Amino acid sequence: MQRKVIAELLDEDLGTPSEIAASLADLRHINNWFGGMLTTIVLLRKVARASECNRLSLLEVGAGSGAVPQAAQKTLLREGIELQVTLLDRVSSHLPAHGGALLAGDASHLPFLDNAFDVVSSSLLAHHFEPEALRLFVSESLRVCRRAVLINDLIRSPVHLALVYLGLPLFRSRLTRHDAPASVRQAYTVDEMQNLLSQLRARRVDITRHYLYRIGVLVWK
Repeated sequence: MQRKVIAELLDEDLGTPSEIAASLADLRHINNWFGGMLTTIVLLRKVARASECNRLSLLEVGAGSGAVPQAAQKTLLREGIELQVTLLDRVSSHLPAHGGALLAGDASHLPFLDNAFDVVSSSLLAHHFEPEALRLFVSESLRVCRRAVLINDLIRSPVHLALVYLGLPLFRSRLTRHDAPASVRQAYTVDEMQNLLSQLRARRVDITRHYLYRIGVLVWK
């Protein structure tokens, strides 16, 4: 299954305010039902344990409503790990109206000093980038982080695409019904991600598979 780039409607903000709100709600459900939140929680737990640290500052890039890092924050706090979250999105209207540090900005030129956060994280963002742009994003994230860059994304496969089409009736927004299969078609395989990130100047790159066709990446600084 070849990678095929298809513009996503939510990414381009191509919808009415109510359609966009419904699509962001769909994304929260997708991450909750199909492994997105769990993937980020597992990876952040690994960073905390490897760093022997019970307090982590996190920048979530392409954060949208911030549901994924906020879910991780609640879960990890019960385990004694405190997560201080900053949300950044290119489209300011996608960010929540309140709830912590919020900022509009470009993922390829993060508006922060070097080593500003312990972790720079993203969920369902990496597949939007072409290979060179993805390397640029991860390099920029390495500049801003102190410990690791976390990538939580989809794995491209025909079976995954078929499951997405079967699940389309679950979604409220026409944006999601367009964007969900588009996301799978332009996602990277595990091997592609490994090859892309092996060219970076990083201490180590750990790539793991997660439920349901999720890829988890930790690029260690």
